[in-house]
Amino acid sequence: MITRPASDEFAPFYAPYVGALQEEDALSALESGLHQMTSLLASVPADREEYRYAPGKWSIREAVGHIVDAERVFSTRALTFARGDEGPLPSFDEGVWAHNSNAGSRPLAELAEEFSLVRRATIALARGFTEEAVLRRGVASGHPVTVRAILWITAGHEAHHRKVIAERYLGG
Repeated sequence: MITRPASDEFAPFYAPYVGALQEEDALSALESGLHQMTSLLASVPADREEYRYAPGKWSIREAVGHIVDAERVFSTRALTFARGDEGPLPSFDEGVWAHNSNAGSRPLAELAEEFSLVRRATIALARGFTEEAVLRRGVASGHPVTVRAILWITAGHEAHHRKVIAERYLGG
C-alpha cells in the first residue's frame, strides 16, 4: 500500500492534486483513474474532440495529450528517485510541449489508447517499488519530492483534468 504523502513531501502547488483523491492507496487511485478516464474518453462524441470551451484553451485531444506527456514525466521522476538518483530533474513547459505534441491532429481513440498504455506502465512501475523506494526523495522542478508523492500527484493530475473534461468540455 502506497499511503498518502505528508505535506512536506511535495511542493505546495501540487496539494490540490493530492488532496482531490479519495482513495487511501496510490495504486488504487491510479487504477481507478485508468478506468474512469478511459470510460469518459470513450463517451466523447466525435464532434467534440476538437472542442475548446474558451479561446486559447486546449481541445479535448490536446488535454489528453498533455495528460499523457505529464504522466511520462512524472513516471520518469519516480523511477529516477526510486533508483537512488536524487536529481535535480528539470521542469517542463506544458504549453510548449502541448504546442509541439501533435495531439490536436490525432484521433481521440488513439490518444485514449496511448493514455491506457502509459497508465498501465505507471501502475506496473509503482507495483515494483519497495517501501523504502517510495520514501526516497529527489529534486524536480526545483522542489524536493518523494516517490510516493509523485505517484499521488500523477493520479491527482489526471483526476483534475478528467473533471475539467467532464464539466467544461462535455457539460456534465
